[in-house]
Amino acid sequence: MVFKRRDRRPFWRAVYETLWPRGGWTRAFYYVRHRLRRLPDPPHRIARGIFAGIFVTFSPFFGMHFFLAALVAWIMRGNIVASLLATFVGNPLTFLPIATISFQTGNFLLGRTFNKSFGSHRSLVGKFADAWGDLTHNFLAIFTHEVADWHALYVFYDEVFFPYMIGGIIPGLIAGVMGYYLSLPVIQAYQNRRKGRLKAKLKVLRELREKAAADRAEAGEKDGRAGSGGQKPGGRHQNGGRQDVGN
Repeated sequence: MVFKRRDRRPFWRAVYETLWPRGGWTRAFYYVRHRLRRLPDPPHRIARGIFAGIFVTFSPFFGMHFFLAALVAWIMRGNIVASLLATFVGNPLTFLPIATISFQTGNFLLGRTFNKSFGSHRSLVGKFADAWGDLTHNFLAIFTHEVADWHALYVFYDEVFFPYMIGGIIPGLIAGVMGYYLSLPVIQAYQNRRKGRLKAKLKVLRELREKAAADRAEAGEKDGRAGSGGQKPGGRHQNGGRQDVGN
């Protein structure tokens, strides 16, 4: 497998490196930026992929951001790899502000006012817990005589998931457009500099090749002159010997 690790990490280490990658988030950010700039695609396609990745991070479909980003990038004819890398915007350090902005925007658009006890006498964390409890209970009900109950999941969808999904569209579009227009000139400048460096290297190599060819040609001419100059004295000596014999 290409992406399989040689050394298997313990579960606790995998969770820890998800929250705090090896080398820190600064190093991870510079790595992603470096990879984005070096993608072999026109700048506008890479920028479209960045837009797709940032836009998707404002959706509540956690665990599916990679697939959604690739889908949006494919529809927009953007760079799919760039869209996957751009989902890095949604990370453990930014999920809380992204979720807060999306959730509050959704409640505003739906004409709702959110507080700790909005919609019911349960907090936001409590609604998450109730929804997870419903999922667990309903899964076990498949194998037992228990009756499935979807009330907590309905409350979670109506009061948390749906506002989050609706509210993430506008800030996702704004952040995606900002990412597009901020990354486009940077990628263009980087690719132009890189092309200039490649042209300079090719020019130097061409000059070295031409110089080597000229040196070989000059050496060949010298060898030709030396060979022709060495034959003439021998020829005169042979002719002179023949005249002496004849006389």
